Amino acid sequence: MTALTLSTAGAATLRADALVVGIAKGAKGPVVAPGAEAVDKAFDGKLAAVLETLGATGSEGEVTKLPSPSGFKTPVVLAVGLGTLPAKDETYGLETLRRAAGTAARVLTGSKKAGFALPIEDAEDAGAVAEGALLGAYAFTAYQGGGKKAAKGGGPKQALAEVALLGAKPRDKAFKAAAERAVAIGEELNRARDLVNTPPNDLTPDAFAVLAAAAGKEHGIKVQILDEKALLKGGFGGIMGVGQGSQNPPRLVRLSYTHHKDAKTLALVGKGITYDSGGISLKPAGHNETMKCDMAGAAAVFAAVVAAARLGIAVNVTGWLALAENMPSGSATRPGDVLRMYSGKTVEVLNTDAEGRLVLADALWKASEEHPDAIVDVATLTGAMMVALGNRTFGVMANDDAFRTAVHETAEEAGEQSWPMPLPPELRKGMDTPTADMANMGERMGGGLVAGLFLQEFVGEDIAWAHLDIAGPAYNESAPFGYTPKGGTGSSVRTLVRLAERIADGELG
Repeated sequence: MTALTLSTAGAATLRADALVVGIAKGAKGPVVAPGAEAVDKAFDGKLAAVLETLGATGSEGEVTKLPSPSGFKTPVVLAVGLGTLPAKDETYGLETLRRAAGTAARVLTGSKKAGFALPIEDAEDAGAVAEGALLGAYAFTAYQGGGKKAAKGGGPKQALAEVALLGAKPRDKAFKAAAERAVAIGEELNRARDLVNTPPNDLTPDAFAVLAAAAGKEHGIKVQILDEKALLKGGFGGIMGVGQGSQNPPRLVRLSYTHHKDAKTLALVGKGITYDSGGISLKPAGHNETMKCDMAGAAAVFAAVVAAARLGIAVNVTGWLALAENMPSGSATRPGDVLRMYSGKTVEVLNTDAEGRLVLADALWKASEEHPDAIVDVATLTGAMMVALGNRTFGVMANDDAFRTAVHETAEEAGEQSWPMPLPPELRKGMDTPTADMANMGERMGGGLVAGLFLQEFVGEDIAWAHLDIAGPAYNESAPFGYTPKGGTGSSVRTLVRLAERIADGELG
């Protein structure tokens, strides 16, 4: 776990493995960013020229290393690109600072300590740098370094151990609060990443539920776990229908953080398919290898509830983790079967690989029974959303245009890419079936929107609801970038936490 300190040391006197400074892309070459003044002075005001000689331009994500000047306690200066130089009256954006800090932290994997002297004008800037550094410092090494290498002290490099934030004010309440927020969000988002990266043979529905119970005990969160017997008795046909083909039975976990009785209530619902084979509608070869990530929605909800509790956000937050393993077997649900959902509606299963909406439907209806002020569900739900928005942007659908806009704006504010998507009512007809109340499939075109329309059927009346389809950004199969690692990303955690904060502050109705 990476430690964060607000350092009072100067750039020259800080004892660390590296000192991180920023450079921007100016009209005539790289420009040294605020925070790097001491380094620039030690280079007689020629740091930008030296970096340009080394090939640096200041482009976003670019990293250039050079030996520290004489008299500095750190052996290396790492200059990270911030992108285009802001206009005279503008400052570096928060997401720019997050990404720069994250890039530097990733490059410094294996280091014990690094000082970050990036542009910080206020506590909000400090929080962004801290958050980016803590997220960029992430490494998942739980399953590496065994055998002879471990015995000899070898194995994988660990994450950057300590981040020292220069330019922050340790005694200032705003800076301390920003640092505490960054630590809570960073640690919980990285917890979500760990869960997504954990192999499915170790993260079964029951194992996930046990982890949730342990975290609840640690952070004062009430946890209720419904096992397969309780689910069967309660009539949770969607969750049981998906999980009945596996030897690892399903679970529905309720997490409850209560600030005070009269606070507004935000319910979060997460899809938690700990492994998705597609069931009887088996996925084709090449599509199974990353299906441990199909519980990323539940991981995000879990992390967001714990973060809200740690931060003491003035809103009541309930989290619902719909956990199941979708496997083919003699007891698995078949295409053509009809499930009676927790709401009482019947659903004809035309494709067992459209299972996420089935477990979410039961959890949504259960969450609706408590009449929260708003519900947000999060799911790696459809490949169609990836076709529409790519691998870095999640879709936002809602039963209320104003709420959809608010969630989209919240995501952008938190530094996550999202896009508002419609719920065209004409697509609902495609889920009609003569056998049941509805089918779990509709028209192929607009498949991500069809899935949203299906979920909408299971949201209680007069409850604002939004659906986040994080199928694209939840798992990064390409090279790392910014503060985003390869593998589990923790997508939507920051959006959910920021949404809770905005509700607590009265920014949303």
